[in-house]
Amino acid sequence: MRIIVTVCIVFAMAALLVGAESEGKHNYKPKEGYVPDAETAIAIAVAVWKPIYGKDKIENEKPYQAILASGVWTVESSLPGQGRMVGGVAVAEIAKDDGRILRVSHGK
Repeated sequence: MRIIVTVCIVFAMAALLVGAESEGKHNYKPKEGYVPDAETAIAIAVAVWKPIYGKDKIENEKPYQAILASGVWTVESSLPGQGRMVGGVAVAEIAKDDGRILRVSHGK
């Protein structure tokens, strides 16, 4: 009888452990990925650029544009003064699927 009880307890604990492992943490992933559109890609890029290059500099480089190619959003700022200034623009590459920042740069 003791063996039967012990075996039942072992199986019950194993079932609980398997159930807990298969449940895991809940994670919702949208069908279109975490960065589904240009507006979202731009918002992420600006949030990353501001602490690096400064709020004033990035705000002065509007408008921003985002282009999607092969699952990667490339977001670029614009030259201040409608391109009349010499210099470069901020660039960010962001994975559409999971929102990873793949590259951040600013031309000179």
